[in-house]
Formats: sequence, structure tokens, C-alpha cells
Amino acid sequence: MTELQVQAGGGRRAWFVAAILGGSFLLFLIQPMVARMALPRLGGASAVWNSAMLVYQALLLVGYGYAHWLGRFRVRTQAGVHLGVLAFAALWLPIGLGTMQVPAGAEPALWVPWLLVAAIGPLFLAISAQAPLLQRWYAVSSHGRDPYALYAASNIGSFGGLLAYPLLVEPLLRLRSQSWLWTIGYALVVLLVLACASRLPKSETLPAPRTDRPATVARDWARWIVLALVPSGLMLATTTFLTTDIVAVPLLWVLPLGLYLLSFPVAFRSSALLDDLLERCVPLVLLLFGATLVAGDSRLAYFNALIGLVLLFAVAVACHARLYALRPPPERLTGFYLAMAVGGALGGVFSGLLAPVLFDWTYEYPLLILAAGLLIPQRALTGELARLWASRYRLPVGLALSAGVVAIVVLALHVQLLGPIQIQLGFVAVAVIGLATIGARWPFAVALAGGLFLFGGYTAIETSLSGARTRSYFGVYTVSDQPDQRRLAHGTTVHGVQLKGGRATRPTTYYQAGSGVGQAMLAAPALYGPNARIGVVGLGTGTLACYARPAQSWHFFEIDPAVVHLARDSGKFSFLRLCAPQAQILVGDARLRLSELPPTSLDLLALDAFSSDAVPMHLMTAEAFATYGRVLAHEGLLLVHISNRFLALGPVVAGAAKAGGWQGLRLVHVPSALERQDEGAVSDWIALSRSPRVLAALKARDGEWRPLVAQPGFTGWTDDHASLVPVLRLFRAAGD
Repeated sequence: MTELQVQAGGGRRAWFVAAILGGSFLLFLIQPMVARMALPRLGGASAVWNSAMLVYQALLLVGYGYAHWLGRFRVRTQAGVHLGVLAFAALWLPIGLGTMQVPAGAEPALWVPWLLVAAIGPLFLAISAQAPLLQRWYAVSSHGRDPYALYAASNIGSFGGLLAYPLLVEPLLRLRSQSWLWTIGYALVVLLVLACASRLPKSETLPAPRTDRPATVARDWARWIVLALVPSGLMLATTTFLTTDIVAVPLLWVLPLGLYLLSFPVAFRSSALLDDLLERCVPLVLLLFGATLVAGDSRLAYFNALIGLVLLFAVAVACHARLYALRPPPERLTGFYLAMAVGGALGGVFSGLLAPVLFDWTYEYPLLILAAGLLIPQRALTGELARLWASRYRLPVGLALSAGVVAIVVLALHVQLLGPIQIQLGFVAVAVIGLATIGARWPFAVALAGGLFLFGGYTAIETSLSGARTRSYFGVYTVSDQPDQRRLAHGTTVHGVQLKGGRATRPTTYYQAGSGVGQAMLAAPALYGPNARIGVVGLGTGTLACYARPAQSWHFFEIDPAVVHLARDSGKFSFLRLCAPQAQILVGDARLRLSELPPTSLDLLALDAFSSDAVPMHLMTAEAFATYGRVLAHEGLLLVHISNRFLALGPVVAGAAKAGGWQGLRLVHVPSALERQDEGAVSDWIALSRSPRVLAALKARDGEWRPLVAQPGFTGWTDDHASLVPVLRLFRAAGD
């Protein structure tokens, strides 16, 4: 090959890389952007997010199916058709949801797909088909060069879009500007695709399929699908597990998805050194880290989070490297990617939709770890072990070691009453056996299952059998009993505490009498008379109900039916039954449900909708506060709970208050020694009203109330512009 031909080939490759990278970048910008657009209109209910995820997965599958269908034509015909599809999809630019409104009480499972498909369907389909199509074109235009390495560009582009939206696009641009930015990016990608199409030869020169290689059969498709399913499902399972059972850090979901995407560029390349490393080390990582993470020691939350991310990346690289090793020749490339898309979608459906219904805990996580142990290639750690597992003694030795694992598990559980040290010693013994079984798939799987069951799995099953745990699409709730109290935890975050005996109706945690909301509730009869109308966004255990008076009218707004069951129907908490049995509970997104109420229908509204330190952004925008102002009486009082470990929400509320003409006070309550005996917690509440008289009455009750001061240069959140990045405590002073 001449130097001129090499240069031409490199230039051709650059155009294809740029087009693939740009398309994938746009794909990972459009998903969160449209979700942000839909929040105010559809709310933050789980059905909305689950339906949106299904729409994205379905459109991706259709896009890959379209690319596979086009593969039956000559590449120049493919290029003409695809450019026509791109031109037709441009009619949906700039991106927006239009003026269609969702009827009150509409079923999200029906309306969300319709709204999203109508808004971005053709655009998403056209862009999602880019990667497989352009790789096929490159194989033809480069006279049969391996196109699979270009898949790295696709995932690097996806990773770039994933980071760019929350860190750059969302903080800096309003939604309308984001839409126009995406439109410009789309035009550039179309030009890049046109440049690639212009480099296609008039006649295809792909080599004929090798006769010594069998055609793709159902077994090949099954392998591709399963190898794509496990890392996709594990990525979602890791996200759920980390953000509920380990540490609820905002934006943490970016890390598992980012590592999942980065695993493709690492895996989709030929490297004997990488294969050897994966086959020896990944089983070791599974064995030692999988069970440790399932045990979930809350004292080592950040260390466990790091372990979980390492484990996910190792499994994803191993599975995707195996996929790369099983790749078909370029003429069957689009079918290969279609199977990968099917596997990815099935993994998402399993972890995102089925698991919350089937399990009361994140059991999908250890199940997928075990599936990875069965799928990934393995190589014995030493030459002696390799010879053993290749000899005729492999079956009896494997059975003996498997029986040893079972015996250790049974013995460790039998003596567990003597203390946790026996469980830990049992796990060490199982791990030692597991190290010897690396290279023998089924004995290794038995050892891995034994470790998962012994070190965390048994405790999880025991809690499930006790009925103390409930799961919904919003998280995992665990009820725990202590001699003098009962607690409700959402993952690792306490949701409520009820004292036992004669103190059962005493408010606890963030809601004690000295807290901002406690003082407001106690002042309500004097401010609004005996028939005060009280609303609370966020039910929890129903603690605030114990401020209710007989003639008052109370409404709770709760998005999760599982929380309603725990607080009212299960009998595990009695705040509602003892204090406000007449209270009405409205299930659904609070902003949407409040918009259905008549004007001036509440005197006091407490906004306490945060769970596991996650912030429903659409409840904190200027438009949301306008909704609260509409349903409150002229002298109504709005209480906003902003206690949060990771986010400084004071400037957000101050910005909304300034935009809406509210006046505000803020109270950070530190419980006294006596209050701490009643499970008091440091709380941060903001009181807003358009009536100076109401705020003066609160100030008279406690001189610790301080004026709410807006932060210069911070305008607050709106439906068109909101971002978590500027309010992360990592970047702010401690007092914010």
C-alpha cells in the first residue's frame, strides 16, 4: 500500500469517526433534555420515568432494526435512504413538546410514550442508527478493514454527552437554548454523514463470506443477547444499589453509566494481554468484592461505592470483550448490533421495571453478579490448577469442592448465634475454595453463590421473610424495631421515627416542636383559626399529623403508594390513626395534584418531598412556587424543608421567593439534649408568606428565625433552567 493510500485511508476513517462520535453525543444529550422538558407537564412519578426509559429503549431497537434492514441494499442505496430519513426527521426541529397538554388523571403509561414519540421519535430513530450503519459503510469504503474499532467512537461520544449535559449544558443554557444547540449539532452530524456517503465506492468490495465459518444461528444471537444483557442490567442495578443502600449522592447515577460506556472502547480491541488479565482478574474481583458489597457495611459507604464501581467496570469490560471475540464478519455487523440492543433493552427492563415488582430488595444485584460469574471467560491462577481443571479429575474435584462450599455455608449459619466472626471465617474459607476453582466455571459459580449468600445474602433473605421491608419504583423501605422506637429507612436515609408507649404521638426527627415546621404548625390555630386548612407534601411515616387539631382539614400529597401503605394501612406506624384519622391522602406527583385544587384552598402548606437526599427539581422552580401561591390563601404560609447533606438549597428557595414576591424567614434548629432523647435531628426550614403579619407572628414565637437573604447573582430555578451543580455543597461555603 502506497503512502498516499495510507493517508487517504486515515482521512476516510477520521470522517467516519467524527460522524459516529457526533451522533452518539447528540443521542445522550437528547434523553435528559427531553426528560427535563417533560417534568413540569408530566410530573416525577415512577410511571413517567419508566415509560420514558421504555420509549428510549424501543426507539433504539427500532433504529438498530432499521439499520439491519438497510443492510440488504448496496451501501450507496443505504446512504441515499438514510440521508432522506435524516432530512425528514429534521422537520421535528427544534426539539420541543409542543402545546399538547396531558389531561388530568391521564394514565402516564399511555401518555408518556405518545408525547415522547411525537416529540423526538424520528430524530432519535435516525441518530440511533448511525453507529451500525456507518461502521458497515466504513468496512465497504476501506475494502474490508475491521470496522468494530469504530464502536469505541460511538461510546466515547455517548460518554461525552453524558457528562456534558449535567456539568455544562444544563447549568449554562436554558431549555430553549439547549434545543437550538442540539439543532446545530444535528446539522453538523448530517453534513458529516454526507461526507462519509460521498466516500462510498460505486461498487462494494467486501470479501465474500468465508465458507469455513458457519452462518449466524440462534445460538450466536442468544450469546450476544445474554452478554449484552448482564452488564446493562448490572449498570442499572449498581445505580439502584449505590443510591439506596450505600450512599445517596446527587448525580451519582452518572458514574455507573459512564463506566458502562467506557467499557466498550477498552473491550472492543484485540489484545492478548487484556484477555489474559480479564480471564484471571475479573473472577477474582467478583469473588472478593461481590459478597463484600452485598454485605453493605454503612460505616464504609464511600469505600463500598468505589468497590461497586470497580466491580461494574470489570464485569462490563469482560462481557464486552467476550462479545468482541464473538463478533461476526462485517457483512453481518448490523445483526450483531441489533442483538446487542435487544440484550441491553432486556437488561434495562429486568433491573428497571421487573425487579422492583418481583423483589423487596435489590436482589437483582447479586443475581447479575452470579450470572457474570457464569458468563465471563476464566483462566486458572496457576499452571498446576490449569492442569488440574484440564485433567480427567476435574469432575470429582469440582464436586468435592462444591460440596465443601455447601458444608461451610451450613456450618457457618448453624453457629451464627455465637457471633458474626463465624460468618466472616466461613466467607474466608469459601473465598479460598473459590480461588482454587477459577478456571472451572460451575465449581466457581457454586463458590461465588456461597460467598454472596453467606456474606450479606442470608441477612437480606431473613429480612425479606420477616416482612420488614417494602420496595417500590421509588426505593427500598425497611422498618426496624428497637425497644423504645420504630424506624422507617429509605435505603440508608431515615424517613421517620415513632417512639413507643406514651410518647407515640410525639413528633420526632426534623419535625419536633422547636423546628421551623413544628413552630408553624403550633401557630396555625392562632393565625388561621380552629378550622385551618393544612397541606403536607411528602407523607413519610405521617409524623406531622400529630400537630393536627380536631376541626382542622388536613391533606397529604404522596407520590409513592408504598409509603401510604406503610404509614396508614400496614399498622406499623400509628401517627395518622392516632392524630389525624380524617386526613385525606392524595397519591401522585404533588405539583400536578396541587394544580387540580381550587385557588386559596389551603392556609398552610409544608413542602417535605425529599427522599434519600434526592431533590425533585420540578417542585423547586419558580413556576412550582407559583402553583403553591395559587392554592394558598392571601395570608397563607409555605414551609420548605431544605435539610440536605449534599445540596445547599437556600439560594434556590430564596430565588423562587424573590421571583414570586414572597417574604421569607429561615430557621436552623439544633435540638437540645432533651430533644435528642426524643430522636431530634438538626433541621433547616424556610417559611415564606406574602403577609408580613404572619412572618412577624413566627418571629415572635422564636427569635432564632432569621431573614431569608437571596444570593447575589443566583436567580433560582425555573422550568426552563435548573441545575444541581451550582448548589452542590462541594462548591459552596458551609453556611449556605
